[in-house]
Amino acid sequence: GGMKGRRKELLREEVHEILTSAFDVESIHSEYGMTELLSQGYSNGEGIFDLPISMKILLRDVNDPFSYISNSRSGGINVIDLANVDSCSFIETKDLGSWELGQSSINNEQLTVTSLQQSKFRILGRFDNSDIRGCNLMIQ
Repeated sequence: GGMKGRRKELLREEVHEILTSAFDVESIHSEYGMTELLSQGYSNGEGIFDLPISMKILLRDVNDPFSYISNSRSGGINVIDLANVDSCSFIETKDLGSWELGQSSINNEQLTVTSLQQSKFRILGRFDNSDIRGCNLMIQ
């Protein structure tokens, strides 16, 4: 989630290095989720997130929010959360991500169910000048 501008910003790798040393563990497990979502992605290390079957990620072009990108580039993260039955199941975030290598690309002309089968991705950061978000902002 980052330091939200309240402390020195550290890269994910730096935070994980501090934590692995402090707790004498080999890797840091992590979660990608937010209040608006019922589903979460989980990482067992290396910053690669796996998705449950109820959650899908689409990567959009950073210059055209209506175009989805292939696995060869990074893009803005859109989330489809099918576990959100009685609320909004579709969220556009200001997070940047990329597919883990080996995943299929998205055909922008016809978005099919098979094109949504990507299940491993990385979080690369946030869009420049995006709003600071996060639950820990409520703590003063």
